[in-house]
Amino acid sequence: MLREPPPKVQPPEVEREVARAIPPSTAQAVVLTGVRRCGKSTLLAQLLRRAGASVSLNFEDTRLYGMGPQDFPTVLSLVDELPRSAAVGLDEVQEVPEWQRLVRALLDRRRMVLLTGSNASLLGRELGAKLTGRHLSFEVRPFDYSEYLDWARRLPGETSLREWLDLGGFPGYLRERNDNALRELLRDVIARDIASRHGLREIRHLLNLTLFLLANTGRPFSLQRLTRSLSIPTVGQTSHFVEYLQDAYLIMACPKFSPSFRSRVVAPPKYYAVDNGLRRANSPQGMPDLGHRLENAVFLELRARGASPAWAGEADRWECDFVTGNDAIQVCAELTEGNKARELAGLIRGAALPGARRRQSLVITIRQSDHLRIDGLPVTVIPAWKWLTEPR
Repeated sequence: MLREPPPKVQPPEVEREVARAIPPSTAQAVVLTGVRRCGKSTLLAQLLRRAGASVSLNFEDTRLYGMGPQDFPTVLSLVDELPRSAAVGLDEVQEVPEWQRLVRALLDRRRMVLLTGSNASLLGRELGAKLTGRHLSFEVRPFDYSEYLDWARRLPGETSLREWLDLGGFPGYLRERNDNALRELLRDVIARDIASRHGLREIRHLLNLTLFLLANTGRPFSLQRLTRSLSIPTVGQTSHFVEYLQDAYLIMACPKFSPSFRSRVVAPPKYYAVDNGLRRANSPQGMPDLGHRLENAVFLELRARGASPAWAGEADRWECDFVTGNDAIQVCAELTEGNKARELAGLIRGAALPGARRRQSLVITIRQSDHLRIDGLPVTVIPAWKWLTEPR
């Protein structure tokens, strides 16, 4: 007897962490930025529902192709027919020339305006030029660990942590579990948000740089070294490519710690990926690299907490993965007798760096938990799943 397969359970709509910081009503434009397909449009819809009456325009909709300033009066006249309390959502605004003029006109009409975009530099320049002091910006990322738990209906622990470190947090990918979707996403970002926008005809070097940085997260690279290693024609070209990747939210830089501004600028940064699933699907690695995935996740969480992390160390002597105003953090999948002395020595050196009266010393692992004293200083060893679910 044939049995019908059980109906698929629709994943819940996740309340994004960033939404808690967004005011329900404001006279300033609310700007949601982030990499493509990270959930900006869904969050925009949630915020518009929270606002009550609203209207939304998706500028990637083919029916709006070719829209420009000549169409703004029509949009404004349609909005004027809505109730005075109705909010306006503008999705992927960078697709429309001079979009900031439309936003300004809506704000002048005292409308609540929410907009999304996928290019940090473009949005920053145009917002700064036309909407100075009239916008609030919020960065949206793929699901963090807590959001993944909500989406997957899982409990915090080592098993769900390993799943998230492998899968990442792109909502569309989590539904389909097809790595080709993450590869297509990377190509889409490079083609649409970088090559097309910057008029690049040849993207071979850009693609090689992207794949190299995704495969080597958590390692410091100077522009000169990247240029030589990847045979990019000039250091200036490499510099532009790295800037484009950061503007498209694919790669994020972590500077080296130094009290000197000049030293921070000159020292080679480390680079991290916006998402571990995207990194894994586009990295030619045969073996799992759990430690690097965990380090990438800790970096993203520190940024989400507004901590401005930096790395610290001296070549071939010691290294501390992250130093912030409050913490020195070493990330280690597992503390063993073989690595314990090295990891803790780097941590203590990082905690003693100038700029804070006393930093908390943390070792973030996959499963281990402990309280140690090293040279009289307390060191907390904490499982990543517990640290990642702490209230921000």
